[in-house]
Amino acid sequence: MTETKIKLNTFADVQAFVSIITTFAFDIDLVSGRYIVDAKSIMGIYSLDLASPIALRAYTEDAEELFEAIDKYIVK
Repeated sequence: MTETKIKLNTFADVQAFVSIITTFAFDIDLVSGRYIVDAKSIMGIYSLDLASPIALRAYTEDAEELFEAIDKYIVK
């Protein structure tokens, strides 16, 4: 498992993010507080507090390609 923090500021960001995430075959979750949702679920993401950065968990050993694809959403 690999983890990073992301920030989704607008509804357009959420839609674009999900479009990118769905291209990856491995499981990806978003964690906000005690809530964990599938990162490929727009409705799940909307149930989270988007005002704060969200932890992204990618269940793969090689997440480099994923992180390159979502670079603009990663909190640095």
